[in-house]
Amino acid sequence: MKPVVCTVITRADTAAIAAAAPATDLFEVRIDLIGEAWPEVVRHLNKPWLACNRLATEGGAWQGSEAQRKEELLKALNLGAAIIDLELATPNLKKMAELVKKKTRCLISYHNFELTPPPAELKGIIGQAIAAGADICKLVSTAHGIEDNLNLLRLYQEFQGCRLTVFGMGEAGLLSRVLAPLAGAEFTYAALESGRESAPGQLTAAQLAEIYRLLKP
Repeated sequence: MKPVVCTVITRADTAAIAAAAPATDLFEVRIDLIGEAWPEVVRHLNKPWLACNRLATEGGAWQGSEAQRKEELLKALNLGAAIIDLELATPNLKKMAELVKKKTRCLISYHNFELTPPPAELKGIIGQAIAAGADICKLVSTAHGIEDNLNLLRLYQEFQGCRLTVFGMGEAGLLSRVLAPLAGAEFTYAALESGRESAPGQLTAAQLAEIYRLLKP
């Protein structure tokens, strides 16, 4: 199966978006980073797109109220988003997930920018996301060594039949970031271009495409 690459749009740069499109299967539209211009950006996308309006506590830049944050996500729902990303920490998560799932798929995400929790805790996080109604569970932690990568990749076997995107951030997490689609991830994430990474250790869409071409999965 061909690895699926989700390229993250962090600013309204039509030239960069067009350049990354050939190596991209899905775009992530970062509402919190693009700002007010995001609806105009999605009108020009020729690939499916995922809407994300990331909480500051999850590494995002949203400065408005929680009600306004959700309003923007519901706007994305009406503009045709293929997936809506809701953090596991989202207030009234189940209710919001139900609204999303009336029209499209709901991804429920968890981020840890300090470490990779132990295996039992990782399994518990996935279980919470599934219980909240996730169509896709995203679990991204900070890797500090090979064992963290292995613990993350093992989740694909532990939750066979569930749609997951799980990998480690940072240089130490590069292994799981690249191998995730080969282990069963719904997709992995990439930057539009170097210097525009939305998370530590993120490769560009072009770099990932070349790695997968060389691996010939």
